[in-house]
Amino acid sequence: MSRASADADDGDGDGDLRGVIEFVEDRVPFEPGYYNEAYLGRRIAARMQRRDADDHAEYRALLERDDEEREALLDALTINVTGFFRDPDMWADLRPVLRELSAENGRDGVDVWSAPCADGREPYSLSMLAADDPEVDERRVRIVAVDISEEALEAARVGLYETTRTTDIGEELAPLSNPEAYVEREGDTFRVRESVKSRVTFEPYDLVSDGAKGGMDLVFCRNLLIYIDSEYKEPLFETLRDSIRPGGYLVLGKTETVPPGCRDAFEPVEKRSRIYRYTG
Repeated sequence: MSRASADADDGDGDGDLRGVIEFVEDRVPFEPGYYNEAYLGRRIAARMQRRDADDHAEYRALLERDDEEREALLDALTINVTGFFRDPDMWADLRPVLRELSAENGRDGVDVWSAPCADGREPYSLSMLAADDPEVDERRVRIVAVDISEEALEAARVGLYETTRTTDIGEELAPLSNPEAYVEREGDTFRVRESVKSRVTFEPYDLVSDGAKGGMDLVFCRNLLIYIDSEYKEPLFETLRDSIRPGGYLVLGKTETVPPGCRDAFEPVEKRSRIYRYTG
């Protein structure tokens, strides 16, 4: 039994949260024990509300018989809140980093890891930024974008996004000098152009169990660590660290920091944007 399931509140008696977490651990390709209980409870409660489940027992029974709901819960549990050029200040601060990496001699390209990538807007933003900046050689940029959710990866590969009541894609693309060069727009629908997609490869990957990538020049891991249970943050961060070559860069979410045990190996490049250089 995972730590999260062992500590879960009994909640609604025989249909408690613990039973749902145990089911997830046994039957869904996700490791709930690494995530804090409050986060798991919120995401599960949201799915229960969507499916009109009165209690956790009813929802667990639904999970047992409904393959589509298991996929929907996995999608809810994985970190999938994103946007093109989310936190524009960070992207502005990243430009000189990308220019430096692109200009480095003796390397055959710039290898970037986006983990997790959700619906693809983060890695596509990087691909667009590389092409939009005249001081970056976008031909040298290679982006590997990973996520545990196959559904998220399928949507990312399609690269089709839509402006809604809460998401203005046109506004998200404002940091670009010429957004039309990178997306095809029809009404409120935006499709990423093939030239942008060509720099991005999408792969299924579990940061918890699959380990480090290795040799990366730039690693994005934004807004994941805040959901991870405290005892697992440092081991997960070590996976990120071991994926970066000495002199490479790491970008975290704006409310995240390097864990104390790893701080000696990283120096801040832009504190406000959580951009760090790995000193090895």
